[in-house]
Amino acid sequence: MSQPFNIVILGGGTAGWMAANLFAHKWADRLANNQLTVTLVESPDIGIVGVGEGSTPTLKRFFSMLGIADADWMRQCNATYKMNIAFKGFSPASGIDCYSHPFVSQIDTFTQRAFLVNARTRRLGLDTHTEPADFLLNGVLAKQNKGPQTPANFPFRMEYGYHFDSHLLGVFLQQHAISLGTEHIQANVDQVKQHENGDIAALCCKDGRELKGDLFVDCSGFSSVLMQKTLGVKFNCYQENLFNDSAVVVPTPIGKHIPVETTSTALSAGWCWKIPLTNRFGNGYVYSSDFISANHAERELKQHLQLGEDIECRHLSMQVGSLAKQWQNNCLGIGLSAGFIEPLEATALHLAQISVEQFILEFEEGGFTNRLQGQYNTKMHHRTERTRDYIVAHYKLNTRNDSEYWRANRNNMHLSESLLQILDVWYKRGDLEAEINRQNLSSHFNAVSWNCLLSGYGAFPPLAAKQPGTGDLYKEQNIESFLQGCALNFSNHAENLR
Repeated sequence: MSQPFNIVILGGGTAGWMAANLFAHKWADRLANNQLTVTLVESPDIGIVGVGEGSTPTLKRFFSMLGIADADWMRQCNATYKMNIAFKGFSPASGIDCYSHPFVSQIDTFTQRAFLVNARTRRLGLDTHTEPADFLLNGVLAKQNKGPQTPANFPFRMEYGYHFDSHLLGVFLQQHAISLGTEHIQANVDQVKQHENGDIAALCCKDGRELKGDLFVDCSGFSSVLMQKTLGVKFNCYQENLFNDSAVVVPTPIGKHIPVETTSTALSAGWCWKIPLTNRFGNGYVYSSDFISANHAERELKQHLQLGEDIECRHLSMQVGSLAKQWQNNCLGIGLSAGFIEPLEATALHLAQISVEQFILEFEEGGFTNRLQGQYNTKMHHRTERTRDYIVAHYKLNTRNDSEYWRANRNNMHLSESLLQILDVWYKRGDLEAEINRQNLSSHFNAVSWNCLLSGYGAFPPLAAKQPGTGDLYKEQNIESFLQGCALNFSNHAENLR
């Protein structure tokens, strides 16, 4: 690492400021000794896209790593806790109106094996209990609308996500990154200078400033100013896997009851999110413009939310896909500039955080050089595509027949070999957990997550004609009583937010 080593981040928002925080925190000693600078430049004219306002438990780890307590940031960002995602109307033909995907906590070690066994037993034709939310504590807490905070004598670690205002979170992360030593510059970049070998040399601002750096981080959103427009990195579109490319969003009032789960409801050409914040619900219809117009999508969203025609909505477009390489020359793509899948499982911020953390590991191990660039790109490509597969499965497995959109998704045969193997093992009654381990998928979506999805959709073979009446571990192990007893340690969500 040269003295000093200069990191220049183009673009703010949640991804840009998250990257700044991680760099400044990890290399705090170098910052303090003037061996490193972290500079973030963002245009004062560009706002935050804010497509998603939910997270996975990875964000909890981010704040814990930085020593930031929930109380230190949640109130400032109108944030609430997220224990679960509820999916409504994705598989009506199975007889399942709604299923849940709870986040898995440490205490679920005692019950998740029963869930996996019951799901496999059901695939063998026996009528066992397979509702995911009944086997995992966060599913029970979501039904009771309880938050994750526990008394000091509760011996198990809870995992949870958050709902938050994207803009306010960006402001909070900005302030924290600056407190760690990040330099913040508001300026419009109108030119990028490159060295003869293609490396980026400097960002030139309209006000005449020239920001030189050793490492550049592209957080310019879908514009991908550095990675695509400057370095020409190929963008792999996921249109043949994931049809959705647009969204229409609108806030609605929230009452005293604040849920602890995101609700995803299938509509005619996509799905609608409902995300509870302390001051409002965030709502958005994610849809495919090939199957419905923007005006019709807005009208359908308003009908779904029972809103008047005069309510103003905001329309967004999405570039669904990923860069062929997320680290090229001396530039790293983070967030939307590196790719976007879609917000169905709140993976955007999760992938942004993981990509920065993985880069820090590879960069340090490679002696602060590009030596392990290929290894990093391979790992991130694998993670991104396997995350995509999990999202694709939500559409491929649907049992709706009310629109061409859902039929086209069900008939879509553009599936990866990885996803095909998972579905093959599932429907052939094989060991899904072994297959996930074989493919090294556990760090993305593990066996419990896949069983939540597949069981939640009711994707089972027909029941056997003769039922022996035994083999239901949910009843045999009295899991309901166990989890209900555990839930007594938790309080109402509203009390967790005070």
